[in-house]
Amino acid sequence: MAKIRVQETDVTVVRIKDNDYISLTDIAKYKSEEPSIVVANWMRNRNTIEYLGIWESLYNPDFKPIEFDRFKKEAGLNAFTLSPSKWIDATSAIGIITKSGRYGGTFAHKDIAFKFASWISVEFELYIVKEFQRLKEQEQDQLGWSAKRELSKINYHIHTDAVKHNLIPDELTPQQISIVYANEADVLNVALFGVTARQWRDANSDLKGNIRDYATINELICLSNMENINAVFINEGMIQKDRLLKLNQIAIQQMRILQEVENRKLLK
Repeated sequence: MAKIRVQETDVTVVRIKDNDYISLTDIAKYKSEEPSIVVANWMRNRNTIEYLGIWESLYNPDFKPIEFDRFKKEAGLNAFTLSPSKWIDATSAIGIITKSGRYGGTFAHKDIAFKFASWISVEFELYIVKEFQRLKEQEQDQLGWSAKRELSKINYHIHTDAVKHNLIPDELTPQQISIVYANEADVLNVALFGVTARQWRDANSDLKGNIRDYATINELICLSNMENINAVFINEGMIQKDRLLKLNQIAIQQMRILQEVENRKLLK
């Protein structure tokens, strides 16, 4: 569940079976304090019923066209009414759903929700489309960050394995071993971020997690590469001081290249 802010109105977006559904109830609140009546008035419109029927025919193999035809014929009559639950029960529709409870209401697939928003207000529709696109871009950025973070964690095992087999004598105590691992992790931290893990924590005591949890996607890509490279350096017997200098040079070069690639994408 997520929320977008559209012209001082909070609109809920939920993910159902890999599809985005937007709250018609929230959209209707932009127009009235009785959103259920607004939704019902929209659904009794003949153009709305035709749109819903065509959408269901395209995307719902279990849709019942006979019931749809009956609603379409009755649309426009003074006594005709249609609620979301009545539409769903009669036609086995999937484009509109109803949810009960604290976060309940009427939700619709984004295609249908945008159609409803345009009926409410053309201006509101433009703003909700814009905010929805912004939400999707944020989700993609977060997905990319999570993927890079997981890759960095995987490569960290390659790094710690090199430390274990080359830098930890058998006679060290568990506490001494943890210090060796921390020192080698800080080689990467200093080379890329310019500070040790402790220095970062001291400077950011109000934040949870560690320095890598707040890294950018580019920094995580660079960190992942450096973990592999440092593992190679360790296996080759290079001393820590030389490794730090070399890794810092590599970090500067890779971050510059990654930034140039990002800038070219923004210019397209």
